[in-house]
Amino acid sequence: MTGGYAGKILRINLTNRSISTIDTAQYEAWGGGNGMGSAIFWDLCPDPTMDGFDPRNVITVMSSPLAGTLCPAVGRVEVQGIGVHGYPQGWFNRSNFGGFFSGMLKFAGWDGIVIEGAADKPVWVNILNDKVTIEDAEGLWGRDTYDTQEEIWRRVTGRASLGGWTGVGDGFTTQGPAILCIGPAGESRSRLGILLHGCSMAAGQGGFGGVWGAKNLKAISVLGTGSIPVADPRALMETRLWFDQKQPPRQGTWVPHAPPGPGNYRNTSCQGCTRADKFRHQNGERSDAMCAETAYFFQAKTPAGGSTACDYCERYGVNIYETDSVYPLELYKQGILGPGKAIDSAPLDFEQWGTAEFAEALHKAIAYRQGIGADLAEGLARAAVRWGRYEEDTTSGILDLAQWGHKWHWSLPEITFAYGSLMGERDINEHCFQNVFMELQAIGRENLPADQLVQILAEKTIPYTGDPFMFDYGTGPTGIYSEHKAKQVAWHRHYSRFWKESIQFCDHFAPRFIGADLPGYIGWTPEAEPRFLNAVTGKNLTFADGMEIGRRIWNQNRAIWVLQGRHRASEVFAPFMYTLAGSATRYSYVPIYLGGVSVYENGQWRYDTMEKLFIDKDGLEQWKTHFYRLEGWDTETGWPTRRTLEELDLGHVADTLQRAGRLGDAR
Repeated sequence: MTGGYAGKILRINLTNRSISTIDTAQYEAWGGGNGMGSAIFWDLCPDPTMDGFDPRNVITVMSSPLAGTLCPAVGRVEVQGIGVHGYPQGWFNRSNFGGFFSGMLKFAGWDGIVIEGAADKPVWVNILNDKVTIEDAEGLWGRDTYDTQEEIWRRVTGRASLGGWTGVGDGFTTQGPAILCIGPAGESRSRLGILLHGCSMAAGQGGFGGVWGAKNLKAISVLGTGSIPVADPRALMETRLWFDQKQPPRQGTWVPHAPPGPGNYRNTSCQGCTRADKFRHQNGERSDAMCAETAYFFQAKTPAGGSTACDYCERYGVNIYETDSVYPLELYKQGILGPGKAIDSAPLDFEQWGTAEFAEALHKAIAYRQGIGADLAEGLARAAVRWGRYEEDTTSGILDLAQWGHKWHWSLPEITFAYGSLMGERDINEHCFQNVFMELQAIGRENLPADQLVQILAEKTIPYTGDPFMFDYGTGPTGIYSEHKAKQVAWHRHYSRFWKESIQFCDHFAPRFIGADLPGYIGWTPEAEPRFLNAVTGKNLTFADGMEIGRRIWNQNRAIWVLQGRHRASEVFAPFMYTLAGSATRYSYVPIYLGGVSVYENGQWRYDTMEKLFIDKDGLEQWKTHFYRLEGWDTETGWPTRRTLEELDLGHVADTLQRAGRLGDAR
């Protein structure tokens, strides 16, 4: 058996309650995670144009070949299927979470889980090594996510906490189960429903909690006592020691939105990680969240409002990226939303915005579809449509959904974030190049001038090496609308599809181009990724090989979206993105950009904050043509061509697109 893989994938049909296995070897060429999940979805989903709530929707929960080993920052899980959150439709979507579920799944002998059908009543799945049962969820349905996990823990181990031994098959363990579950929001089929593991480890995007609710699936619990084969243990140990010398473990020194005040929180990490970049207040309040959840700290009127708000979103199982939006608050301030107003705000008192009481009431209203919560449970895009305000508010920017119904998220001036989201299925939330500017804050831009930075990046971005203009964030001939920027976005998408989403290196861990704590500021990408992968699996993949697999996965995904209706004409931003007042001013507060991004002008490189940047419509169309041509897609439609798909050993995908009348023309 190849190192790193358990060898089998669990297949569960909830409709007829059948349990079977898929041989991992069938899909091993895809790596893991997103690659395997995409290929399995293609093979098993009878109709990708169906609604995400359809019982036939195929949901994959996939691990990584590196999970549970000495490799750092690979304790991730990739969730895929037809989502329900996106607007105007739910694309084939993905989400990702960390914690301990991935490693425990491998210890139980499984590389992933495939979920099909829908149960006739609420159930949960109990995995104890190779013993898998579909259990009645009586006593679980209706519980919040924290209580659900505690109750399942008791049912599986017979105790309420760590300590003591649990018999699993012929063995015993002192560990508890890793549990992934939905809360009341998922049960009510909210499009904001999340899947939560532990606390703060959530598959938040896509509305997969609501999809599980439609399937009557409350939770999956897994407890394993096995081990993971490693092809070359010596090489793995040597790589880990080499890596630790290049990058010492960072004890909570890099937390983007840490709560104010020294020493009032502790650091934690996911399984096997060296970063410890999650935190919890020492008084026990708040989950181990580190990013959007902490936005409440800056909106809160009281310490309790900030310290407990994100616990409510997790308990009720609601996507924080929607509920921390100030859109309803702005409507309230304008007198449009409120008691007895055009949009009735009951049961919410917006005068209490920023308090713990309001946070609980908001998430409870969404989870149980109470009053205005019934609209908000559909997501802000659909809520605005119901209120007759979508066009007006996305034009003004008061409703800041940049693309596919997802919130504006650091989309400018690091425009690869915006472009990647538009070409994909959701807010990509992958910070490959944004992390560069984060690190520059620590290094000091005076210590790494722009001309030196772009040369470092140009040397590391295989296979597009030697093009520093990929990192020109200006609006000139080599800037954000050029073929150079198309190459940077392509690199970003291919890297993420394989190294992040399939091999599952954490977004805040990789890639590492530069770093204040690294010798000469030079990062370990692209050397570390294949070294770890090959040591575990015994393969001999180069970094470029991984990028090519990423391109294959990206094209597989593109084909699914094309079947769902994707076309060049639909790949446009919300109106506010094309105006200075609507888009550019949104990032002026983001600290990582205050020192500026790299810009080439008049034959010189410099850093510029680009505070007056917004997206030009004609420029976007110019960039799309460059991008489609680079990817080998039809520039008129944005559809993959047979030549491109066959080059990637996806001839069967080309056949399906041709039968559907959606195969691109290779001009």
